[in-house]
Amino acid sequence: MPHSISQASLPALEIGLTALSAILDKAQAYAAAKKIDPTVLLNTRLAPDMFSLLMQVQAATDLAKNGAARLAGVEPSRYEDAEKTIDELKARIAKTVAYLKSVDRAAIDASADRQLTFPLGPKNKGEMKSDDYLNHFLLPNVYFHLAVAYAILRHCGVELGKVDYLGSIPMKISPR
Repeated sequence: MPHSISQASLPALEIGLTALSAILDKAQAYAAAKKIDPTVLLNTRLAPDMFSLLMQVQAATDLAKNGAARLAGVEPSRYEDAEKTIDELKARIAKTVAYLKSVDRAAIDASADRQLTFPLGPKNKGEMKSDDYLNHFLLPNVYFHLAVAYAILRHCGVELGKVDYLGSIPMKISPR
């Protein structure tokens, strides 16, 4: 049976965002243990011209939500970007995961050959077939923001490993 667009997109987005929420739990625990103001972590960036941790989370959730909506052929809802705490970011992630679970999978699967037009920054737009959008734009962009959020927290000293980034992927582990 061929792998559908909804199978290739929604679980990957949900797993990535759920892993992001879990690493934010670790960041919160780290800040408490080290007596660090959590806003220090939220405002940290890897380079001066990169987004802060807070903005990486906002970007990852926006991309996931907007991408799933575009694939389903519906108008994406807007988030206010008003989060200032780890708990507020976790609520945003939970809201996004709930949205991903509600998206019409049949509408996404019917979109494979549909041409999408989407914003690329404030002045440009992109156009791609839906399956190309998923594989060459949506997933790489979400993974980028997830990886940078992970890297920021590692840089700050939060003890994270690869399994934290991967999250609860459906995998059977057997001895050799």
